[in-house]
Amino acid sequence: MTDLALIDELMTLVEPGKVLTDAASLDAYGKDWTKHFAPAPSAIVFPKSIEQVQAIVRWANQHKVALVPSGGRTGLSAAAVAANGEVVVAFDYMNQILDFNEFDRSVVCQPGVITQQLQDFAEAKGLYYPVDFASAGSSQIGGNIGTNAGGIKVIRYGMTRNWVAGLKVVTGKGDVLELNKDLIKNATGYDLRQLFIGAEGTLGFVVEATMRLDRAPNNLTAMVLGTPDFDSIMPVLHAFRARLDLTAFEFFSDKALAKIMGRGDVPAPFATDCPFYVLLEFEASNEEVANDALATFEHCVEQGWVLDGVMSQSEQQLQNLWKLREFISETISHWTPYKNDISVTVSKVPAFLKDIDAIVADNYPDFEVVWYGHIGDGNLHLNILKPQNLSKDEFFAKCATVNKWVFETVEKYNGSISAEHGVGMTKRDYLTYSRSPVEIEYMKAVKAAFDPNGIMNPGKIFAVE
Repeated sequence: MTDLALIDELMTLVEPGKVLTDAASLDAYGKDWTKHFAPAPSAIVFPKSIEQVQAIVRWANQHKVALVPSGGRTGLSAAAVAANGEVVVAFDYMNQILDFNEFDRSVVCQPGVITQQLQDFAEAKGLYYPVDFASAGSSQIGGNIGTNAGGIKVIRYGMTRNWVAGLKVVTGKGDVLELNKDLIKNATGYDLRQLFIGAEGTLGFVVEATMRLDRAPNNLTAMVLGTPDFDSIMPVLHAFRARLDLTAFEFFSDKALAKIMGRGDVPAPFATDCPFYVLLEFEASNEEVANDALATFEHCVEQGWVLDGVMSQSEQQLQNLWKLREFISETISHWTPYKNDISVTVSKVPAFLKDIDAIVADNYPDFEVVWYGHIGDGNLHLNILKPQNLSKDEFFAKCATVNKWVFETVEKYNGSISAEHGVGMTKRDYLTYSRSPVEIEYMKAVKAAFDPNGIMNPGKIFAVE
């Protein structure tokens, strides 16, 4: 724990009132969306400038105080949880868009800029920021960079990594580095910018980011299709990708849809009950594209891959169809789900899911299992819902016993134990299923170079030694 004298010294580094130690603030800022670990920070500090962040990091090095970054706290791997008396560095007041370059299609953001804030800014300029997910209204750009956030448009636009033109960071030593200087082409040795993307704050803090924008999409249109079984989904993906440039290809199970329908605020896509559903999106830039989509739908029906479907005819209908997918995570959170965020190459998805499904069925026969995810890029979300008769700790313990078999299957298919949620603390002990021991040693050496005193988000990605 950090003693009172150190907290008093910390208060001198930022503006008055920007260090909080009350119980409500410690609880709110010491956690993310995970429920595995109880928050126990010693203080929350709110810097408003790069210089203040630098002063905080140097103070932490001097006194060997651990720091945990906090953004929108929407993470799902406990990467932003302060469970051991750390000081939380919250970037809520570094939330400005600092510059816009219309020729380069780029925006300079502070780390506390909300994802939707950037999306809205881009839209006002006639452009588009394509990294999108259900938590866009509360997640922050710094956190997105720290976890290399993916979301629903990866099949077309890639991960956050693809949209970071440059970074300004404060390293674990307290140095300020300007990485890549927003260049498209830069062949001058190691690209340190890429090390910080996905590092979960373990190397240092992102204090400024230049984000690239794209042209605005033209008449986005969505289709929701019902399939008779999971094996039909991949032929549907292949059929549509052969004729359309898809911006999204998502799937969810009938159990996921039932939870959404139970909310009562989203209409059913159609009357036919199906075990699995696909949501795909494309730009219907002209009538020919829309006709191609309908012709592909009819082909899929003739092949028996699709039982029913609907295509959006308005912006409102487009939004309603997306709610069927985007509301799932929030809706099932009431059941305290145990989440696995796993991925393989797209071609391996059907066999991989069958293997995982068999493990789940054998070991969780009494648990409700909800499948959904970004199947167009090989990312599956396995959610096991907590029964009412089990405590949270009992439930998580039962789920953890099966993780070994789930992750052995991930390893068998050369997949990832964390496709887009990061490692944090929830996946830390399973890292060896996706990374070799030699790789992990190199990763630890990189951390030691940037953070020799081990103060930057310790215990995340790998355990403190």
